[in-house]
Amino acid sequence: MSSARPPLAGLRVIESSLLGPAAITTHLADLGAEVIKVESPAGDYIREMTWPIIQGTSLLHLHINRGKRSLTLDLRTPEAVEIYLDLVRDAEVVIEAMRPGSLARRGLSYEKLREVNPQIVFCNVSGYGMTGPYKDMPSHGVAFDTWAGLVNPAYDEQGFCYISEHASMGMHAGPLFGALSVLAGVMRARQTGEGCSMEIGQSDAAAYMDWYRSESWKAYERPESEVTGNKSDDYARREPGIAGMKEGVRYQIYESSDGHVLFMASEQAFWKNFCEGVGRLDVFERWPGAKFADHARGNRELQTILREIFRERSSADWIQFGNEHNTPIAPVNTPRTLAQDPQFKHRFPWYPASEHGADMLPFPVKFLDEELPVPAWAPTVGEHNQRVLAEVLGYDAEKIEKLRAAGALGKQAD
Repeated sequence: MSSARPPLAGLRVIESSLLGPAAITTHLADLGAEVIKVESPAGDYIREMTWPIIQGTSLLHLHINRGKRSLTLDLRTPEAVEIYLDLVRDAEVVIEAMRPGSLARRGLSYEKLREVNPQIVFCNVSGYGMTGPYKDMPSHGVAFDTWAGLVNPAYDEQGFCYISEHASMGMHAGPLFGALSVLAGVMRARQTGEGCSMEIGQSDAAAYMDWYRSESWKAYERPESEVTGNKSDDYARREPGIAGMKEGVRYQIYESSDGHVLFMASEQAFWKNFCEGVGRLDVFERWPGAKFADHARGNRELQTILREIFRERSSADWIQFGNEHNTPIAPVNTPRTLAQDPQFKHRFPWYPASEHGADMLPFPVKFLDEELPVPAWAPTVGEHNQRVLAEVLGYDAEKIEKLRAAGALGKQAD
């Protein structure tokens, strides 16, 4: 059964942001929330920040600010501050996605916002959070990942250190955790009439996303009589996290005839299925393995046999083999090749560049038997000034003109 009303329809969010932390409201907008991005008259310089630049505008802006409205306010003027408070009166959420206290310095502290709307849910998204010795340090997205131990320094052929390629974590996870918590705050505010204030450091989120490794190291600080490795490894400890996979054999990446696949037959049943499927039960009989979590660590003889077996077929053939013989074998894609993967094509219909400025991925959660709203093109600076003031706040033409004349919207809005 299809629903014409998006899941977050009726939720109004006022956002004050710079750069990547604005992704916190991208998730809300994708689910149907009305997000009003309040910008300085100069605008969020995210539009010029980092590659690729598509016809003069960054992909970062086109994706992160899609589906939002832009209103320019010069919060140095009292008139603009009053407009902001008017927006807050009928909103449920205010996002400060920049250094903590930025709004407070303009007379828009959480306490002030609560005076006009006791139910308001306020969330700050910053680099290192609102407390601690790093709270005032300037930063960019990679900093959260290096801080969290997610990036290994690399060296070029001349011995210069450089930032190795990695999946950005903090700049994505921080907004995601923030959006989840904001919705929790909204649910409680609707029930109790009381809003709340919260904050998330993108560095904290990066560390939390890698909890398994950091918690493993913490566990290994305890004596071996209390914390051991797997039974299949005779309880010997491996290095924490994925580092402990290096010596794996039955759980390892292998070359196929045209690429790579991930082999994951660490359970004895899966391992037997594989050996039967390739006609090598002799390999199973020689190295049957343990019932669970047996990677055949360090067995180079077995690894050599498997290397030759996997080179005999293409990646696509091995994926089909895994399905047919109930053996976990997965594709090994790159960010460049992922879009050609048949599972990706099935799950991720691209938002086309013709309608959004860039080809973009949709929100990944699917609501069965209904379609989420397609977000609008990311706004230009102040694109929705007139509409927000007239349609959202109900200001008449005379009042809007007076506010323009007073400089509340900034010179770029004239």
